[in-house]
Amino acid sequence: MAEKSGADILIEALTDLGVEVVFGYPGGAVLPIYDAIFKQKKIRHILVRHEQAATHAAEGYARSTGKPGVVLVTSGPGATNAVTGITDALMDSIPMVVITGQVPTGLIGTDAFQEADTVGITRHCTKHNYLVKDPAALGATIHEAFHIATSGRPGPVVIDIPKDVQVASARYTKPGPIQHKTYRPQVKADPKLIESAVEMLAAAERPVFYTGGGVINAGPQAAQLLRELARITGAPVTSTLMGLGAFPASSDLWLGMLGMHGTYEANYAMNQADLIIALGSRFDDRVTGRLDAFAPHARKIHIDIDRSSMNKTVRVDLPIVADVGHALEDMVRIWKARQHPKPDLSDWYARITEWRAKKCLDFPETGEEIMPQRAIRALWEATRDKAPIITTEVGQHQMWAAQHFHFESPNKWLTSGGLGTMGYGLPAAIGAQLGNPNALVIDIAGEASIQMNIQELATATQYRLPVKIFILNNEYMGMVRQWQELTYSSRYSESYSDALPDFVKLAEAYGWKGIRIEGNDALDAGIAEMLAYDGPVVVDCRVAKLANCFPMIPSGAAHTDMILQANEVSGEMDDEAKALV
Repeated sequence: MAEKSGADILIEALTDLGVEVVFGYPGGAVLPIYDAIFKQKKIRHILVRHEQAATHAAEGYARSTGKPGVVLVTSGPGATNAVTGITDALMDSIPMVVITGQVPTGLIGTDAFQEADTVGITRHCTKHNYLVKDPAALGATIHEAFHIATSGRPGPVVIDIPKDVQVASARYTKPGPIQHKTYRPQVKADPKLIESAVEMLAAAERPVFYTGGGVINAGPQAAQLLRELARITGAPVTSTLMGLGAFPASSDLWLGMLGMHGTYEANYAMNQADLIIALGSRFDDRVTGRLDAFAPHARKIHIDIDRSSMNKTVRVDLPIVADVGHALEDMVRIWKARQHPKPDLSDWYARITEWRAKKCLDFPETGEEIMPQRAIRALWEATRDKAPIITTEVGQHQMWAAQHFHFESPNKWLTSGGLGTMGYGLPAAIGAQLGNPNALVIDIAGEASIQMNIQELATATQYRLPVKIFILNNEYMGMVRQWQELTYSSRYSESYSDALPDFVKLAEAYGWKGIRIEGNDALDAGIAEMLAYDGPVVVDCRVAKLANCFPMIPSGAAHTDMILQANEVSGEMDDEAKALV
């Protein structure tokens, strides 16, 4: 068997693994790899304009297709620029392999040009990372990295490759199925634990399915099984920000999103439930609120692939380590095998109906001025039959999109949850469009957040990607301004987006179509114009400047301390909660 360069081994291994797209940016420490890319035709390289954008584009590709995203960047600043996206992928459990160049092995530790301790820097924001010093080990390392990134709880893996390893020669043999000595995630649950969960569910009078991104990560079948389990048990379903789409928003069993900006009915159902079944969710602080007041009446079942999530934040009565899809399959099978009748939950739903009557997502209209919630609803109405893929930046617009854009299926909602990364939406939309070339992909953005990676307009232009950007332009860093209004007596310190660009002219400068929408009368027509254009579009939708995102649970408050609209609180707040607002 002929020897090949490390760069050629890398490309062949990626090809063997089925990689079709790599997002990257060249530099001196990866030029041998780029030369190998030039000589082959199977892998498509997408040239981004910033390494952070490469990671977010890989995330968008991964989340919309179910395939791992792949990133290629150079050493030093190339690697450090990728750290934000790597951390984002770790927090949100996104499978991604990041290949970084490194200075030659003989120069490591000498502060050579564009040297950085990439392994040290990324140790705490990856599932695993490698520094490959032997070209003979490179092929096996690549295969192992993909196995780790995609199995168990998905996440990012970094492979740091010195330049001399890329040039040196070795033999490459495609390895068989990976059997790691120590990393063996538990996929199937203990049958007795699943049986206990089913019996607890059958006996519950006020059950709630609390679902998260793990249901979506487990694949389309898991979402179907969730729908079947909800149907046969009649239990209502709520979701975290990351889990939207796993359960259809049109279902009568759907409570909406829960947590800080969740619905009144979802948060009160969690507070009053006697059984919570957590599926692929991790009891994040944005969901639980004040821990000592979280679901005080409920027994709790937690099903998750990540053993370290068990009892980390909230003590549960029945922890079950398993892939959520397999666990749901077992629960449906056992429920049907035991011929459990559908429980009578009429009293529970009577209470839920009362909470729904609050109409917590209603908002005041202000005449000619477009309310941001109205803009999102109009966008949803205009696109609902097209099942678009929606990405977002981070801020008020993100929460309004989660509240008012209703999802019927998984892998259509791509947002930065755990890390809350401004600048995520545009590159994620580019990645999603590349993975789904025939889909309608829309980035719902804010005028501040979109500027974090605005240079990626050029990437979409280069690859003729018909991405749409819908900017809710209120001229403020909206969520920062909202918190300053509620907690800092409206002292808007540095939250006004001064010196904004003309987004229409900026779009045109990059070869995009630019549209400006001002006033309610122009809203529907502007959206229709955006959708009718077959190329990339930036919409600058001017919305009410001081609108706030409600409902809202102040940080550290309980679910029963929701603010429904300005100066309106759902229940009696204690002194601590009052101090927070």
